[in-house]
Amino acid sequence: MTLSLTAQAQSAQDVEQAKAAAGSWLALADSNRAASTWTEAAEPFQKAVSQSDWTQALQALRAPLGPLKSRTVKSATFAKNPPGAPEGEYVVIVYASTFANKPDAVETVTPARAKDGNWKVSGYFLR
Repeated sequence: MTLSLTAQAQSAQDVEQAKAAAGSWLALADSNRAASTWTEAAEPFQKAVSQSDWTQALQALRAPLGPLKSRTVKSATFAKNPPGAPEGEYVVIVYASTFANKPDAVETVTPARAKDGNWKVSGYFLR
């Protein structure tokens, strides 16, 4: 029983740390610092897309939305070695977001634990 509670506590701590990393990363995106979001992303993310391509894609995605009005965490789920992703620990965070020109947006940010133990964003989706 103690082992299970310890694992749950660690997982909850991981989720909170990942949420903090995602919040910092989103703040960069919200302030039109697309190039910085790439710099602060996880290594596999950086290997999958160039900084230039990512910057252009994020700007094209976010510009029509207008300024962020609000963002609330809907869910945050810890996952270890999820299918289709590099082996590792992830937290899938889903936000209900309101932008000036899109009041019902859903953002999904997926931080992954980096080799140094810190959480870095490895995926971003917006619908």
